[in-house]
Amino acid sequence: MVRFVACSPSSVARQKNIEAEGHDPGRIRSAAAANGKAQRRSPWQLATVLGAAALMAACASVQPEPLKVGEIKSQAALDRNLSQQGVDPITGPLSLEEAIARALKFNLDRRTRLMEEAIAFNQLDASRYDMLPKLVASAGYSTRSEFATSRAVDSVTGQPSLANPFISSDKSHTASDLGLTWNLLDFGLSYYGAKQNADRALIAVERRRKAMHLLIQDVRSAFWRTASAQKLRGEVKSAISLAEDALNDARKAEDERLRSPLDALRYQRQLLENLRLLESIDQELATARIELTHLVNAPAGTELQVLESSGTLSRRMLELPMEAMEAAAISGNADLREQFYNTRLASDEARKVLLRLFPNLNLNLGLKYDNDKYLVHDHWNAAGAQLSFNLLNLFSLPSQRKLAEAGVTLAEQRRLAAQMALLAQVHIARLQYANALQQYQRSDAIWVVDDRIKMHMSNREQAQASSKLETVANHTTAILSQLRRYQSLAQAHAAASRLQATLGMEPQLGSVHEASLAELKAAIAAAIQRWEAGDLPSHGEVAAPASAG
Repeated sequence: MVRFVACSPSSVARQKNIEAEGHDPGRIRSAAAANGKAQRRSPWQLATVLGAAALMAACASVQPEPLKVGEIKSQAALDRNLSQQGVDPITGPLSLEEAIARALKFNLDRRTRLMEEAIAFNQLDASRYDMLPKLVASAGYSTRSEFATSRAVDSVTGQPSLANPFISSDKSHTASDLGLTWNLLDFGLSYYGAKQNADRALIAVERRRKAMHLLIQDVRSAFWRTASAQKLRGEVKSAISLAEDALNDARKAEDERLRSPLDALRYQRQLLENLRLLESIDQELATARIELTHLVNAPAGTELQVLESSGTLSRRMLELPMEAMEAAAISGNADLREQFYNTRLASDEARKVLLRLFPNLNLNLGLKYDNDKYLVHDHWNAAGAQLSFNLLNLFSLPSQRKLAEAGVTLAEQRRLAAQMALLAQVHIARLQYANALQQYQRSDAIWVVDDRIKMHMSNREQAQASSKLETVANHTTAILSQLRRYQSLAQAHAAASRLQATLGMEPQLGSVHEASLAELKAAIAAAIQRWEAGDLPSHGEVAAPASAG
């Protein structure tokens, strides 16, 4: 409420006396008000300066704090325990199916890919809400040291109004607002943004599939190298021991001059050459078990034992028509499918660029409340619509359109290049698998012959009809042949995995997190049987996002 104060005769007289003495009352009041404002402003200024000084002091007090060795060790111990959380213990020899199943379920890199895929789908779910109108509820409180007073003059006469000065707002009051706002341009951009997030989620699925193909390939290769280490480590150690004994005997014979020095030295060199070869084989075999342990996420230092299985390599894949293999690769290859999604992303981005050039329509509706006692209506509703358009967009329209079309053209070109490279990759992968399979068969035949020679030489050694040098040489040759056999077997499995990855062939799994290890093992075994039979996947058999669990 505004109070009107009438001037008494005595006050009118004093006003006239002041004017007669040449003093301007308005100027006196302005000076007094300015003086009062200056006095009132000084504490606020002091508080502002003190606050700024405190903030600067706080910023200056932040110093780099390097990690302590104890913190690193404790966190590393927690990470090791966390990495083994939920991992089923290994109770016996690993088969190839179980090794692949353990890698798909427990491998840490695989878990990272699954989390990336889950985050992509979570972003998709969150972006769907961006298309909804914005419903904002707000409340606030404000206070001031003096009343908000105003002066007014008559618009006709220019004289001060009778209600001058008057109070327009309370010193302290609270206000609340519930507003609904919908922006048409934001809705369109959010719609295409949600479509892009959907494609990004599908791209994450394809990248997870590609990571799964590489993981299966690594596991198959490491498994057979571990099998070779398991098979040959004992024989290599025995051959090394035999070679060292023969070398010691040769050196004694040289010292005693039982043989000519040149023959003795040649004898020793052949033994040393065999020893070097055996030690290099031993070093190569030593890392295979560690790699397999890491891939299946077994505790470090675990002495894995593998169970060799027959099969898993078939010529049936080589008998399929090339046209069928190309069709399967085009429909199921992870890299090519990612390029298709990238093309859709570019198309939606072009639509977003063009959409920004349209006028913007903003609609709003609000319910408002303010407890200021000087307001006549403390509750009221407000509604409005606003149309805006940046006229400069008309000048940038041609360049923006060219940029959008160039982005789509680039994505299509990348897809075309990826498709042509994939067709070449199908032919190369098929040829590599055929060569690797032939090399394995040849290495297996050589090993069979060398193994029979070793048996005959062992019989001659028992009959003391051969020297230790011949025995060591034949043992080394047999071990090397068997090692090459396992190496060619591992390479054949790697080539088969590359061909299967190129064709988009993969085990049909549900939720890896929810499935048990036995169920995954059965699914892997069924997939291996399909691979051996040469069953190409159809378009609908490509892994769905549900397998990201």
